[in-house]
Amino acid sequence: MKVSWVSLINAITLICLGLWGYIDSESRPVTALIPVFFGLILLLVNKGVKNQNKVIAHIAVLITLLIFIGLIKPLLGTIERENTYGIIRVSIMIFTTLWAMVAFIKSFISARKENNN
Repeated sequence: MKVSWVSLINAITLICLGLWGYIDSESRPVTALIPVFFGLILLLVNKGVKNQNKVIAHIAVLITLLIFIGLIKPLLGTIERENTYGIIRVSIMIFTTLWAMVAFIKSFISARKENNN
């Protein structure tokens, strides 16, 4: 699967599940919208990723890495609160983000091999 598709799936997942988490929360913390914000950025840069723009692809992978790291604490918090739906939501976001990271890394390795040949 192309890295642009994986990144697009990740962006949509972050937006949808981030909004669901925000709406589902009684206190509606603004921090719950962080995945939505990063998902929107990934959505905006997706055309550049699709067009194989190296700078935009590196920006997208950096944002993806930040999201992955940033989702660890919310996962621990939902586990501590024993919030089953929250655990599922954050776990899905972590999974799609990790999938996007792997796709980006494979894409970078493939591009490097093509340039060396």
